[in-house]
Amino acid sequence: MPEGHTLHRLARIHTKWFAGGPVAVSSPQGRFSASLVDGRVLRKAEAHGKHLFHSYGPDAVVHVHLGLYGTFTESPLPAPAPVGQVRMRLIGPSHYTDLRGPNACEILTAAEARALRARLGPDPLRRDADPERAWARISRSRTAIGALLMDQAVIAGVGNVYRAEVLFRHNVHPLLPGRDLDRAEWEAMWADLVGLMRLGVRRGRIDTVRDEHLPKAMGRAPRVDRHGGEVYVYRRTGEPCLVCGTPVAQAELVARNLFWCPACQPGRG
Repeated sequence: MPEGHTLHRLARIHTKWFAGGPVAVSSPQGRFSASLVDGRVLRKAEAHGKHLFHSYGPDAVVHVHLGLYGTFTESPLPAPAPVGQVRMRLIGPSHYTDLRGPNACEILTAAEARALRARLGPDPLRRDADPERAWARISRSRTAIGALLMDQAVIAGVGNVYRAEVLFRHNVHPLLPGRDLDRAEWEAMWADLVGLMRLGVRRGRIDTVRDEHLPKAMGRAPRVDRHGGEVYVYRRTGEPCLVCGTPVAQAELVARNLFWCPACQPGRG
């Protein structure tokens, strides 16, 4: 499932190509009520966590959640005949985009969109994010921090890659109860998420490795993975830790794979 930086990147692209003027909206697949917004002015596109919102105003918001299989494909005009199961097509003055396979593509009222966003935790990529809301949940919880970071009601936008990497970068074991995390550790982790996810928006991929551990600095081969980017532990099970050489461990938590270094991220107590 795409992590939050992907949705914020899409919001920027859609704002650039479609916002500020009327947009032709259709649903070649026929599973989306495109006629309700077709021809209207797209006021803005924005993301909150893993959710994308196209606001047409005064009371129409297209909400998209990509889920596991959803994708947008964008290209310059002219737009060819739709191919495959296109849930939604947007055509602007210079570009078009096709949405396929989303978990959700629906029209909400402004109030419904606000209610949906109110259920989400603070998003490290949003300027209006309040990390205190997340800390209030984490500091009282017996749940493992590795699960809390993936709970979209606690923090919005963090997925399995950012979860694994930020815990490694701060030497925190993924099974540490949230209430045992120090306030200083939390503040450092939040600031790190903000920086890492902003970098993800700029580059279009997740990179979490510090300069001294990059392939050139260490004389190692670059990572080859369909997810791209240089990482410390994510999907590196059994490979040597880039910092200490200990084999990276893997386990399962809440039906998702955990990755960590047993030496760099020791348990407590």
